[in-house]
Amino acid sequence: MSQQLEFESRLMGGHPNSLGNTVEVVEEVLAHPEKFDELFHCYFSKDEVVRLRVSNAMKRIAKADRSLLLPYLDRFLNEIAHIDQASTQWTLAQLFDLLEKELDPHQKEQALSIMQNNLTHHTDWIVLNQSMTTLAGWAKIDQNLKKWLQPHLERLAADSRKSVAKTALKFMETLY
Repeated sequence: MSQQLEFESRLMGGHPNSLGNTVEVVEEVLAHPEKFDELFHCYFSKDEVVRLRVSNAMKRIAKADRSLLLPYLDRFLNEIAHIDQASTQWTLAQLFDLLEKELDPHQKEQALSIMQNNLTHHTDWIVLNQSMTTLAGWAKIDQNLKKWLQPHLERLAADSRKSVAKTALKFMETLY
């Protein structure tokens, strides 16, 4: 069995909101970095739960050893960003925040565009909260982004979901 299929099968099943075998897969990849590529390819699984768990694994790997993700930055920006799944989009916002210093100017511009699009068009509350968090952090040193962000925070401060509204209000207070 190929490693990709092995990882994919290990990440399948169970309750969709559980981690399943994610932590064990992360530990294996951290111990054997050459297996990262096989895990990355699980993003292309037809199974939504596998993609959710791969996203969780990527966040864990980025926190433990971000160097494993660096050769894949363009693939995150150009391939993974097109996966229409909330968990993928909110994880990208988290990864962009964690890897901001490693992004070259073009990559940072792409990441910014992805998050701005998500903040403008996405409806998932976690995508909105994670996008606001990363964008607000970046806006502290980017006046153009700060100006762009303000009307979006104002709109989201009136959101019926308490978490979204509270996050937007928090960043309005800290930025303006």
